[in-house]
Amino acid sequence: MKIEMICTGEEVLSGQIVDTNAAWVANELMELGIEMQRRVTVGDRLEDLIAVFQERSQEADIILVNGGLGPTSDDMSSLAMAMAKEEELVEFSEWRTKLEDWFSRNGRVMTTNNLKQAMLPRSAVMIDNPVGTACGFRVKLNRAWLFFTPGVPSEFKLMIKDQFIPFVQSQLTSHSPVALHKLLTLGRGESVLAEGLASLALPDGVSIGYRSFMPYIEIKLFARGNSAIALLPDVIQRVREQLGNCVVADNCDSLAKSVHQLLIERGGSLSLAESCTGGMIASQLVAFAGSSAYLDQGLVTYSNESKVKVLGVSPQTLDDHGAVSIATVEAMAKGARDLLDSDYALATSGIAGPDGGTEQKPVGTVAIALATKQGVYSQMLKFPARSRELVRTLSTAVALDMLRRELLQQAVIVDYPSYQRFSK
Repeated sequence: MKIEMICTGEEVLSGQIVDTNAAWVANELMELGIEMQRRVTVGDRLEDLIAVFQERSQEADIILVNGGLGPTSDDMSSLAMAMAKEEELVEFSEWRTKLEDWFSRNGRVMTTNNLKQAMLPRSAVMIDNPVGTACGFRVKLNRAWLFFTPGVPSEFKLMIKDQFIPFVQSQLTSHSPVALHKLLTLGRGESVLAEGLASLALPDGVSIGYRSFMPYIEIKLFARGNSAIALLPDVIQRVREQLGNCVVADNCDSLAKSVHQLLIERGGSLSLAESCTGGMIASQLVAFAGSSAYLDQGLVTYSNESKVKVLGVSPQTLDDHGAVSIATVEAMAKGARDLLDSDYALATSGIAGPDGGTEQKPVGTVAIALATKQGVYSQMLKFPARSRELVRTLSTAVALDMLRRELLQQAVIVDYPSYQRFSK
């Protein structure tokens, strides 16, 4: 079965807004083993909409059409679909009644423009929208069912979950199932990873894809068909063995999410003392609901004075070794952990740039420490200094990976081939 998507709107086509709906629904389908074959973006021009509906309906089995169902003149999806089918728009009295009730409940006056949202192609099957004023609908054209949804993300996502996905599943009479396993990696470039896996013999139906989103490279293992799916666990194991320590998570899009889940599952409290990362570690963790269960505090001790007065770092340590040093970052981690007797503490101190580097400690040099009740682990790395943001992002990722490894009782300090480690 061929499933496609048509995204509508000048603001999407011109890049004024990012189309998050398309990425979200493709991922939702893939999690169910359903692949989307093609996605097209088209502007708010009637002739273009008609043409793309007619063209793609001859190739696809199901087409998800997102946007263009509002009350304004540039919302043309219903009219374009009617014209593509050479039939008229008619008022669906059921939706007009719902519109009138919606405006009445919300104490608002319904304009004549809103009545446009009750006008659908004559052959349409109306699809309820429980939270908005634009109903959806589906229409059969040529070989395809075209399934129309509003563009508002909250409305779109609810209709996808409650109505589109069940409809797709009801049509999957000859669908070949697809399984996807994702491996999150850190510390190697995409070309290096691909070269390392090039010699790996893959069974029929299994393929490898890559997605780069700094600081990670995600490796996607696709298995198409039941025979390939049965062999996928063995392929995953062989890929993990080939890549070694650079694999940092399975089916997870960030180390922060992985660490969050581990701390929730296993318990343990965490304190943070951040200098160069400036609160980035704390920010990534508190993005997840429930982080208050383990996060004791996040301190941005940026100045040397704050390192001394808040964390108890010795002025002599700073004088002898500098703020960016193993000695200082270990003292920072110990001091942060001791404040509330946390189980773990992470500390970072570095030179994020673009200025401030020296010959001995160039821009991109970062010291990271993890303090536990048993001791302290620390390392100083040289990250690619392409931007200040990249240095901070990489520092955050390595710090979280150190904690993740400790929680899993793995070696905390490992080699990251793309990052140079300094001796103490």
